[in-house]
Amino acid sequence: MIQNTKAKVLIIDDEPTNLQILNEILKNDYILFFAKDAEKGWELANRESPDLILLDVMMPEVTGYELIQRLKENPSTKYIPVIFVTALTDVGDEEKGFKLGAVDYITKPVSPSIVKARVKTHLSLVDSEEVKITRLQIIQRLGMASEYKDNETGMHVIRMSHYSKTLALAIGYSEEGAEEILNAAPMHDVGKIGIPDSIIQKPGKLTEEEWQIMKRHPQIGAEIIGDHHSSLLKLAKSIAITHHEKFDGTGYPYQLKGENIPLEGRIIAIADVFDALTTVRPYKKAWEVEDALSFLQKEAGTHFDPQLVKEFLKVLPKVLEIKAEWPEEIEKLKN
Repeated sequence: MIQNTKAKVLIIDDEPTNLQILNEILKNDYILFFAKDAEKGWELANRESPDLILLDVMMPEVTGYELIQRLKENPSTKYIPVIFVTALTDVGDEEKGFKLGAVDYITKPVSPSIVKARVKTHLSLVDSEEVKITRLQIIQRLGMASEYKDNETGMHVIRMSHYSKTLALAIGYSEEGAEEILNAAPMHDVGKIGIPDSIIQKPGKLTEEEWQIMKRHPQIGAEIIGDHHSSLLKLAKSIAITHHEKFDGTGYPYQLKGENIPLEGRIIAIADVFDALTTVRPYKKAWEVEDALSFLQKEAGTHFDPQLVKEFLKVLPKVLEIKAEWPEEIEKLKN
């Protein structure tokens, strides 16, 4: 059975004539739902999960302004884009609508070409955001796969990714650049997939031979990610292969030293170790935050970039917020 892949559009207007006009304009391209009042619109928005809402402002009893406030306060409808379709043309009315969360305005009487163009544009933006979210989720899931193999929970890659973004912003990354760090960081240990379970899950100390095999996981990770034109995947590859380098040149796999280590590798090194230290694992207790910070400071200039350690300490309140937001799933560790 072939599923209908047309986007769903909810049209809310108390005038039947307006509903009919918009139906004629959009019926060939979208699945349409109609409501003549805000309450019916609210019900359809929650039941049908439309991709876009066209909303009249001036309706009896409950106005479009009041309905959009309600939609934006509801977790299941807050991300649905809303376009106001209204006869109101005052700049103040538009400003009010945008402040309440509307993405656009279409004035009545409507032009078919404008309606089609605006609807198509905003649905394209929704699709683009979905792709972005899905891409991040896929990367996080791949990162989680390597963590589960290592007896860690998937929360590790989420926390350390957000720690990394926070540190990147603190040292001057743009919001876009820091977001790429967030998206690429979950892939840092993907190479562990290629390490035998007997080594990854060994409860005791590794032999020298086993340690040499373990140290191959950055290169395996780089091979898994591969070479791409995508800036995100290039960044992920750099992170995978450099996050175990040390500032004094004693890390692996290439014994890079100081600023010869890519900045992203130096950022992830701090975020990764801090999270590993401060969370419980089947083989160890969680360190106190103060003890983990002391370790970072002690290792500044040897393991870690000393300037980045200073910046990490400055953003500690944000780091602790992230830590609280993404706690370990203790029940999973006990099983």
